Amino acid sequence: MRLNYRNAISKDEEELFDLSAKLSTSFKLNKTDFKRTFLNVLSNKDADLLVAEIETGIIAYVLAFHHSTFYANGLISWVEELFVLEDYRGKSVGKNLMVLIEEKAVQRGSKLVALATRRASDFYKAIGYDESAVYFKKSLSKAD
Repeated sequence: MRLNYRNAISKDEEELFDLSAKLSTSFKLNKTDFKRTFLNVLSNKDADLLVAEIETGIIAYVLAFHHSTFYANGLISWVEELFVLEDYRGKSVGKNLMVLIEEKAVQRGSKLVALATRRASDFYKAIGYDESAVYFKKSLSKAD
């Protein structure tokens, strides 16, 4: 299996929609909103969207945003989404995507990389992340 890691491009939209739909448990994705969001992410200088692909297509992606904070005295990087197709889990695909995001965070001058998860804490601990906080959310949309 030959893996290639790269920045996402506009032609990846359909494949990333399918992967994102598998990740999403709180919202039902729709193609209209996804397209708008996808184009916003691609044009956002403070976002990194990376994919892992094999000959047959994209098998994983990671989406991170980089923003300034007071508590860290500067920039932090927040991993919003990481998804690897089940057949490719345990083969370092997710780990490699996280390493690439960490490299991008360092290049940007980020003080830390952070994320929230409820299904993959063992994975993140295995790649050097420490549990740090409790995650709270409040849905503002009744339609999703």
